[in-house]
Amino acid sequence: MGRHSLPDDGADDGTRSGPRTHRRTVAIAIALVLSAAAATAIAVRGDLLSFSGSCSDSAIRLKVVASPDVAPAVRAVAGHTRDNEVTSDGRCLDVDVVARDAYKVADAVSAGRADPDYQVWIPDSDLWVRRALGTGDGSAVTPVGNIASSPVALAMVPPAAKSLGWPRKTYTWAELSAATTEKETLRLGAADPARSATGLLALTSIGQSAHKADPDSDTKVAATAKLLSQRISDSDRQVLRTLARDDSGTRKGNPRRNQAVLLSEQAAFAHNTAGGAPAVELFYPKDGAPQLDYPYALVDEPELSTDESRAAMRFMTLLGEPQSRKILTERGFRTPDKPVSEGVVRVAGGRAPQPYASAPAEPLSEESVQETLGMWTITVQSARLTTVVDASGSMAAPVPGRAGQSRMDVTKASLLQALSQFTPEDEIGLWDFATNLDGPRDYRRKVATTRLGDPASGGGTHRDKLSAAFSALSPVPGGATGLYDTTLAAYKDARAGYASGKFNAVVLLTDGSNQDRYSISRSELIAGLKQLTDPKRPVPVIAIAVGPDADREEAEAIASVTGGGGYQVSDPADIHAVILKAIMEAGQSV
Repeated sequence: MGRHSLPDDGADDGTRSGPRTHRRTVAIAIALVLSAAAATAIAVRGDLLSFSGSCSDSAIRLKVVASPDVAPAVRAVAGHTRDNEVTSDGRCLDVDVVARDAYKVADAVSAGRADPDYQVWIPDSDLWVRRALGTGDGSAVTPVGNIASSPVALAMVPPAAKSLGWPRKTYTWAELSAATTEKETLRLGAADPARSATGLLALTSIGQSAHKADPDSDTKVAATAKLLSQRISDSDRQVLRTLARDDSGTRKGNPRRNQAVLLSEQAAFAHNTAGGAPAVELFYPKDGAPQLDYPYALVDEPELSTDESRAAMRFMTLLGEPQSRKILTERGFRTPDKPVSEGVVRVAGGRAPQPYASAPAEPLSEESVQETLGMWTITVQSARLTTVVDASGSMAAPVPGRAGQSRMDVTKASLLQALSQFTPEDEIGLWDFATNLDGPRDYRRKVATTRLGDPASGGGTHRDKLSAAFSALSPVPGGATGLYDTTLAAYKDARAGYASGKFNAVVLLTDGSNQDRYSISRSELIAGLKQLTDPKRPVPVIAIAVGPDADREEAEAIASVTGGGGYQVSDPADIHAVILKAIMEAGQSV
């Protein structure tokens, strides 16, 4: 707040008296009163003095961090709360609302990098709450309700929309994706799914929709993601800036600009309301639109005082009152348990018969979201993976509930499923290991690590050759687990073949601990890995302990030295999902 000062009238020497002195004193008094009144008026207009004297001294102060899209509406409710001196347990509420990207908050909370300076968090999606809770190492986050929602749709500039039959023609997510990626004249953009709930929900929905239409569509979805990755923006706000700036046809204009973007209804509403040129029109997928659901979460609830906790719950109640819902609706949000606002839909670019009022899609499973994130990570950056598979005799053990299938049978099927998620630019190789496998060595390189799209000797591609090698894996009768020698050798090989600009890793699958008494020791292995690790050329080990009897602690001990992670799967069928999750997590840390 700026300083207010009075003119320098000089010192009074005490010799002046009579009417002139009295008039001057009155004039100064009036000036002081007017100055104070003006300052007060400025402070009130600027919300610097929010309460009357009875409230200001005893107000309960609450800090709310909200996603940038919803923060203005929440701030307006907070202002209304202050203006009307709303109380919690007899004390006025003083709510400060700060806009902050949800992915940044989620990463900070999960990492426990600092004690949060806020009591309430309102991200745009429950996805971020789940990410914040993922490791269990950071602050406690307790969701207690939802304040608004907004469906995720596909926004297009009018010529592009009309070329696809908007508004009368409806599409599934898979059909929308195909329509906007298979035509060179339609350019699709999105916010980075690693940073945007809108982008992640849409991409996951595209994958599920495509899988329903064609169970073997994983490679096609990965190719779509690869194409999309070339036109991503850092945030939902930025992706709107990539739209074509005029109503030119789809074959005209700047080729770096998009005719279509994955967007929430509220973001489209805000764009059109602000006079964004041109206004966008929305396709709502007929197989269900996922929702941004704006959870209201308490942060570090056990550390909140009783007053803070009750004030936080009081403010959530206020956000559900009619005046607050009106504020949210005026800014393009849908509110819980209320009919869809036709006015919001129309301004956002929706028209019948687009299914904008259909029931929301079922919430996406944690597994499907993690798979999409893993696929996105390797799609954006491309990967170079050395896959090392345990071929010891114990891999012949049957898997309960799998109709006589062995651990190796289920492992091979899961590896083939994971392989379908990779693009032709990715490099993948295969080793297997067991004692008595290759003379004195516990390991052998079955397929070199090279691009999946490269031609293979004898015909076909490297992907075809690798698929055949996965299918041919079999346990070695009487073979034991030669884990330590193999891990060090595979790591040396991966380091020697490091590919700059790609995500390099060793993926190690084993169902047991080291059983080769002639191998190096665990301490020698860890010392060797430490010596080879180079932060400038990271090659994390992703160690997966397969089966209920596998040693996860050993997997973690080996992997952590390299910046990777250790995991355990009771059912080998889960390997593909864990590989993608592990790649995502390791890719974020390197």
